[in-house]
Order: sequence, then structure tokens, then C-alpha cells
Amino acid sequence: MRSRPNRRAVLTSSGKAKFPRAARLILLSTIVLVGTGAVLAVGQGMNLFVPRYQEFSDPLGRFANLNLGGPTDIANNAFFQDLGTNGRRCVTCHQASDAWSVTPPHIQARFNDTHGTDPIFRTNDGSGCPTQDVSTEDARRQAYSLILNKGLIRIEQTLPANAEFTVLNNDNPYGCTSLTAISSYRRPLPSTNLPYLSTVMWDGRETFKDANGHFIPVIDDLRHQATDATLGHAQAAVPPTAAQVQSILDFEIKVFTAQTSDLQAGELNQAGAKGGTGSLSTQDFFIGINDPLGGNPKGTAFNPVIFSLFDRWAHIQDRDFDEHTLARRAVAHGQQLFNSLPIAITGVAGLNDVLNQTVINGFCGTCHDSPNVGDHSVPAPLNIGLADLSRRTPDLPLITVSCNATGKIVQVSDMGRAMVTGKCADIGKFKGPILRGLGGRAPYFHNGSAATLLEVVNFYNTRFLLNLSDSDKSDLVAFLSTL
Repeated sequence: MRSRPNRRAVLTSSGKAKFPRAARLILLSTIVLVGTGAVLAVGQGMNLFVPRYQEFSDPLGRFANLNLGGPTDIANNAFFQDLGTNGRRCVTCHQASDAWSVTPPHIQARFNDTHGTDPIFRTNDGSGCPTQDVSTEDARRQAYSLILNKGLIRIEQTLPANAEFTVLNNDNPYGCTSLTAISSYRRPLPSTNLPYLSTVMWDGRETFKDANGHFIPVIDDLRHQATDATLGHAQAAVPPTAAQVQSILDFEIKVFTAQTSDLQAGELNQAGAKGGTGSLSTQDFFIGINDPLGGNPKGTAFNPVIFSLFDRWAHIQDRDFDEHTLARRAVAHGQQLFNSLPIAITGVAGLNDVLNQTVINGFCGTCHDSPNVGDHSVPAPLNIGLADLSRRTPDLPLITVSCNATGKIVQVSDMGRAMVTGKCADIGKFKGPILRGLGGRAPYFHNGSAATLLEVVNFYNTRFLLNLSDSDKSDLVAFLSTL
């Protein structure tokens, strides 16, 4: 058995932690990305901690992680421990420097630093298919192309026994062509801001109901997800103990991530703004809050004004003009567009069909209703067309299915929630993610199909015929960049 490289930190004469070259990538002066995939922070003796507050640069400015349980000793928390058989840990795919997801630039750096042997590069789900050759560095670069280029992990799911559809063809460019075990390729969702979740995983496969048909608490969903991830992604021989799972939850449910500074608008909590992690960590939330379809348990009517973080920036006086004013006014206008732009919602499975309305006169907040967070406050998987044949790229599969009852033929790059429920109506449905901390975790959508936030805006502009001007697009991007 090949010995594993020594990645233990040693102390320099100055008292700072120093790492072997194969295990280091300096991100900030006090932050180190280790080859095992762990993002560590301030060295205290021989122990390494994730601090209570930590900022990172991203292409849009800076974002921060607020760790309310911190500082967290990684040696004593299962989120950072090797619980499996392939060297992976939770932190392998949930990096502090990537807003607790992973991004292609840092994945590529890890490949180059380890010649493609970092634990994130494992054939069970890191390659396009487990059968791909990884015997040489060039072969590994090809096999791991999806995670290198788009940060996508392979998810294999067996056709549900109650499936209302038959898979006719599985055109998979990597060789996983089974008609009963279907591979999908998805972005790892961030392990932060979890108190605001209503649905766990893109397809909701870790969101469960009790015997009475009621959704169980999300904290219990997360407990189940931590176990499944350890057994699956980390290939553990035995499930993690209850104490280990609790240790993972104790860390991740206390972490909040948000943009704190914008290259143009400056600090996001100045001049009356409420950006950053402080206000986010105290944001009110409960399942059903502000649900537009009557799911609010308090009976309060839906309010399309979802975000109020930058209200004050809409009223900056000319006498207060400075180098940030134009950018701050653009952010405020982008927020206003998000809150008030009328959208004729058509063809969205999970919405138009459920309400039996060809056109729903809605807003961004119709699907992103959680106040100042932006996900859906109840489990509501939707198909907005991201997996449609028309948007399929050559690096993704094309799955052809026939709905048994109607004979309808559907072609998609990802079956979505249908592989959980077996329902034809759920083909191509996914949840909407939390919108905070977007700047640090590109690319976007479940399949990484949008490299930038402008591409996200362009998708919606085209899909829903919004007729946005270039100025409006720019302001929406400016707003999303500050979340």
C-alpha cells in the first residue's frame, strides 16, 4: 500500500504553521488550502482551527464565513475527519475558500499540485464513469474533466421500482450507458446557511416525510444526508456513528456565508446597507415563510419584496456622491428589479401544471420567496428547462425516456426528481438553491451550465421573455453579486 504524503503542519520559528509544498495553496495570508481538501485557518500551536470569522477574495470582491460555533478545532470535528476508505472528508468537496462548495479554479489547482491524486479525484463519483482509465496523469485529466471544468460530481441512481417511465436510451459520453442505473452530474451544494433550507439536495432525495405524510424537520434530513455522503462519496465501510454525525451537524448548521465587499460598491454594510453575514445569521425563517401558494403556517400573504438589504442605497443623495455611489445605486436598482419585475411564468412543471394556469403573473420571488435568502421556503421542485434537450451540451448525457401511460418521449440531460419519485411529471425538476454567497461559488445551476451571473440572468431573460435592457441585466448582476 502506497504511503500517504505527510501533510501535517509544522511550526516555523515565527510560530506560524507551515505545510509541505504538495499540501499548500496560499489564498490569504492566514488561510491555507491543504492537499487533502481541508481549508484551514489560523494555526494555534499544533492545532488548526476554523475561526469564528473568516474572509476570502472572490472574483467579485470578498465574501465571509461566520462560524457561530467557532473557533472549531478540526482535529475534533467529524466534518474534517477521514471517515471513509478513499481519503475523502466532508471538507473535500465543501471548502471554506469556495463558499463551502468547490469551484473549478481551486479544483484545477489541487489537480496540478497532486497530479490528480487529491482525494476529490476518485472514480466512484469524481470521474465521468468509474470505468474510465486513471492510470496516468493525462488519463486522469480526461477522466476528471467534468469536475475540473465545471465542478460536477457524478450521482448514480437506480431506476425506481415504481417508475412511470422506461429509459429507452442513455447516450453518456463517458461510458455509463446503463438503462437502469442512471448517472447525473451536479454541483455540490454549499454546506452553509443550512438553517434556511427547506429541501436537501438538488432533487430532494434527502428530504423525507413521516408516516403521516408530513415533512420531517430538516435537521433530521441533514443527519441522514451526512450518513449517506459518508457511505457514498467517502466509500465508508460502516456508517458514521451518531456522535460523528452530530459533530458534523454541530459545525455546519452554525456557518453562514455572504458577500461582504464588492469591487465597485465597496463594503456591503455601509451607508445603511445590510449585506454580509451579521444580518444574515439573524434572519427570520421557518418552513413556509412567505410561500406564494398559501403554505405559510401563519397565514400571512405572500410579499414579492424578497430582499431589503440595499433599500437605503436607492436614496443616496447627490451631495453624498463618492466613488461607490454609481455602483451602489445599480445594486439598489437590481434589488428593485428582483423584487418587482413582472414575469409571465409559463411552462414550468411543478407550478403552471399544479395550479392549472397556462400563465402565472409572478416575480422572481414567486420561486425565490425566502426573505433575504432567496430559496423556496417549502419543498417545491420545478422544471424551468435547464435539463432540456435544447440546452444539452456535449459533455453531458442525453437520456431518452418514454412515459408509460401516454407514450410521450422526453429527452433530458438529467432526470432530476423523477429518479427519486418515479413520476413522469417530475422529470427535469430541481430545487432552487439559496442565493446568498453566490460570488464565491461559480459556476451556477445544478449542472454548472452558467459560468457567470450574467449567464444566469441571460438564461432567465431568454426563458421567460423578460426583454431586459443591457442596463437592467447589469444591475441585476450587480445585485446578485452582493448577496
